[in-house]
Amino acid sequence: MGILEVKGVNKSFGGLQALSDVNLNVEEGTVHAIIGPNGAGKSTLLNCFIGKLIPDSGTVLFDNHSLLGKQPHEINQLGVSRVFQTPEIFSDLSVFENVIIACFAKRDGAFELNALVSVASQTDMHEKAEQMLIDVNMIDKRDEIASSLSRGDKRRLEMAMCLAQDPKLLLLDEPTAGMARADTNNTIDLLKEIQAARGITMAIIEHDMHVVFSLAEKISVLAQGTVIVEDAPENIKGNPKVQEAYLGGAQ
Repeated sequence: MGILEVKGVNKSFGGLQALSDVNLNVEEGTVHAIIGPNGAGKSTLLNCFIGKLIPDSGTVLFDNHSLLGKQPHEINQLGVSRVFQTPEIFSDLSVFENVIIACFAKRDGAFELNALVSVASQTDMHEKAEQMLIDVNMIDKRDEIASSLSRGDKRRLEMAMCLAQDPKLLLLDEPTAGMARADTNNTIDLLKEIQAARGITMAIIEHDMHVVFSLAEKISVLAQGTVIVEDAPENIKGNPKVQEAYLGGAQ
């Protein structure tokens, strides 16, 4: 039994069957990748994880709690944080202020931005926010405005914001999308460091096979809305079903 369990999930849009009897388990403390060609159902499945979509049938459980129909802050309070394809940050605030906001978001769900920033220096969140920036190697950029950061540093900032919420599960939606190879490799190294230091469970949806095979301990392959293979990385590349569906030219 995994910390994230998908059981018999079906979802259709009109006449299109986007997900068909999807079952998968993400084991606690592991890095689990979900891959597949365009239109395979990856984004639909992710949206079921975060409460944005409700399946026609089946269920999604995190730590034995149903995620179906929950609001984002409710899912967050259960211990699930998400990294988006495009980093979700407060562009007009400093790096430090962004992390302070994240520290409070887990506690309150809803908050008043200016109030939180103004009281931050008077709380223990100040020390916590600085530690998060140390953990992602961004303490030297503490006072920079977030909009001025590179794509790679925006991703690091978003990681710090996620870590500030003390997640048990980190959902990563193409975390290296739009990055140069150097930034991609830096992000891979950061995720490895976070996983090794904290043991956070990670579920990654990713197109870049370099990222997938660098990080994942298990891979679920989606094709035409269903899981066709779930196996260790070393068994994925040579699997004929996977090659036919998606991975023929993977390095």
